[in-house]
Amino acid sequence: MNPVRILAVDDDENLRWVLQTQLEEAGYEVETAADGQAALKIIDRALPALVLTDLKMPGLSGMDLLQKIRETWPELPVIIITAFGTIQSAVEAMRRGAYDYVTKPIDYEELVLVVHRALEHFRLVEEVRTLRSSLDRKYGFENIIGHSEALLSLLDMAARAARSNSTILIRAETGTGKELLARAIHFNSPRREKPFITINCGAIPRDLLESELFGHVKGSFTGAMGHKTGKVEMANLGTLFLDEIGEMPIELQVKLLRLIQQGEVEKVGAVSANKVDVRIVAATHRNLQAMIEDGSFREDLYYRLAVIPLELPPLRERAEDIPELLQHFFALAKEKVGRPDLVLPEALIPHFQNYRWPGNIRELENVVERLVVLSRGSEITVADLPEFLRREQPLADVLQLDLPPRGISLESIEKELLIRALEKFNWNQTHAARYLDISRKALMYRMEKHGIRKKATGEDDGSEESEPAR
Repeated sequence: MNPVRILAVDDDENLRWVLQTQLEEAGYEVETAADGQAALKIIDRALPALVLTDLKMPGLSGMDLLQKIRETWPELPVIIITAFGTIQSAVEAMRRGAYDYVTKPIDYEELVLVVHRALEHFRLVEEVRTLRSSLDRKYGFENIIGHSEALLSLLDMAARAARSNSTILIRAETGTGKELLARAIHFNSPRREKPFITINCGAIPRDLLESELFGHVKGSFTGAMGHKTGKVEMANLGTLFLDEIGEMPIELQVKLLRLIQQGEVEKVGAVSANKVDVRIVAATHRNLQAMIEDGSFREDLYYRLAVIPLELPPLRERAEDIPELLQHFFALAKEKVGRPDLVLPEALIPHFQNYRWPGNIRELENVVERLVVLSRGSEITVADLPEFLRREQPLADVLQLDLPPRGISLESIEKELLIRALEKFNWNQTHAARYLDISRKALMYRMEKHGIRKKATGEDDGSEESEPAR
């Protein structure tokens, strides 16, 4: 491992020699300069890890050298050497950006400690910067794979929305990447250096959700042995991502509305509210407007959440993105499983593009990993594909449609197809979904989207599947 390189600058030749000797004994590589101009030439030629400079020098003084270093190499740490009588000047140098100072006569043990501390400090700063850059790459909008028009239009709107503090509501089917989009919004916002806290409202029991979200005080209920900080307070000054907001009980929706309107959160059992500054990003696969009509979601909360609504398209509407996603997941799976030489022929890609992917991107990722794990040869073949990918897709002309000359509503066609499929199977959602080659969740999502409900007939066919979408 190469030793860390330090530049020592002083017009006193004896002091330069002593500095070089002491620091080299401490394990550093040391280069010296007799004045500020010579130091700038050395820095320009090869950037050192740290500059140690006398404050008083003829020509370009230590203060002038510090100023030029700050202008051109702002991340380069500088330590000032000063006589005892000019400590005030050294303090001024620190105000202008010097890391620390040492006084003459120099205590060389103290000098080595100061140098070590400065290098460690700037190493940590660089690590944080590298980590932040890595997060930018990981969670930047450019990391969301795909170049379809539908996706690029969404990302353009999301990038503009990220710069504000407005609440955002993401509507999308399960498995489309709602949390990835929410993180990209946070890491491209002014709050990017503050917390990003996520909570899935559908994954936590109803009786625990309030405590998890807003926190509680000691003794507020049986088992509350201490104070608990809620997710809202954890996200203070940052972003709170509320996934599956449609699953939030209506009694908690009032408290969330108060949080958005007044910036206040009241813990369970608390006698007063606390002020917080939180940006809300919510997501759902449900049709919240249909839930408003049912009375299971507050209308005033909906409009507070949907200041900026974003519709994340399902994978079947981004078929042109499937090859790129496929290659991305294939590369990840090969690395994870340890099969770097496995080949996925381009001739198989249409099989992936012709499938509707009811589970969206998550389903695609899982299928690709399964292929990498289970394929026998060095190249994936049609025989390795799951049956649903090998299955011949129904031809488009099987469904006879008369297209009117003045145009037609795609929404109306989809609604009519859903109703006819449900009626065909006596409103059994599982069978209708299988017939339409979509998941039951996707069918329920579309039923809510179009407000489709079975008309009351006074009869019960005894099937759980015949219940209206919830």
